[in-house]
Amino acid sequence: MQNTTSVKQIAANQANAQKSTGPKTPEGRAVSKMNALKHGIFSKEVLVSGLNIKESRRDLEDIYERFWQEYSPVGPVEEMLVDQIITAHWRLRRALRAESGEITLSVDGGHWARSRPNIQLEVMRWDLSGDAAHAMQDSAMGNSTLAGWLREVRAHLAKDGELTKADVERFVFHGKPNIMSKKMEALRVRLSQNSGGADEAARREEVKKEALSFIDRELFTVEWAQRHCEKREAAEEEARQAAAVLPSPEVLDKIMRYETTLNRQLFRAMSQLERMERMRQGEAVPAPLMMEVSERT
Repeated sequence: MQNTTSVKQIAANQANAQKSTGPKTPEGRAVSKMNALKHGIFSKEVLVSGLNIKESRRDLEDIYERFWQEYSPVGPVEEMLVDQIITAHWRLRRALRAESGEITLSVDGGHWARSRPNIQLEVMRWDLSGDAAHAMQDSAMGNSTLAGWLREVRAHLAKDGELTKADVERFVFHGKPNIMSKKMEALRVRLSQNSGGADEAARREEVKKEALSFIDRELFTVEWAQRHCEKREAAEEEARQAAAVLPSPEVLDKIMRYETTLNRQLFRAMSQLERMERMRQGEAVPAPLMMEVSERT
């Protein structure tokens, strides 16, 4: 048969509770709430303070003030439980900052690395492709390089009026001809042939005009390809940054385990504090059902 609390006993409990409601005056409450210092909530173990990171004591004090106003703990045990609640809450905030920091490192770090491409690796890739000029047309960097060579040849042609062997050699990559150098060589050979018996001055002007027209067409094509590659690479970079918003599985698992432990501590302290407050107010609170939960799998 279960024991039940009589009406008389409940009334007695409520009467006794009125005798131990803690400090009532503002001065008394101000002194009492500083007991948190005794429990170490503002100690160096709670606040992280180093050369590159300093958690705000003022922020922690503000949080403590809000929780104090919410719970108004009475006695050292309730104050200790409020202390535990605040500490767990503060550490959960830290876990969120850690997650935010990991995401920032992943997104910004990846973007920084990709914005500084390894030119030597790119050159090696072009060289091993079999046709360097063709491979260069697949990236904004490659097209930019081709466009630079074309502008240099155009400037020389506009000045001297002749497409030379040296101009063609500018497009030969590591001694290997490619689609661009072959086009330039074919143009040079064709323009070097004297046809129609035109006088030398007129012929040179005709050669210059035709060569400039050819280079302008090639330059237009390369610059268009460069813009296309830039748009594609920008979209790819945006997708990579979106994918990097989630931390790595190892980091995410670590943070989630930390948060799970803190949430368990937080809710346990809140439950115990609620029981004590109800008991202090004279309620007959049944004993809690205790259960040990292991995190081991």
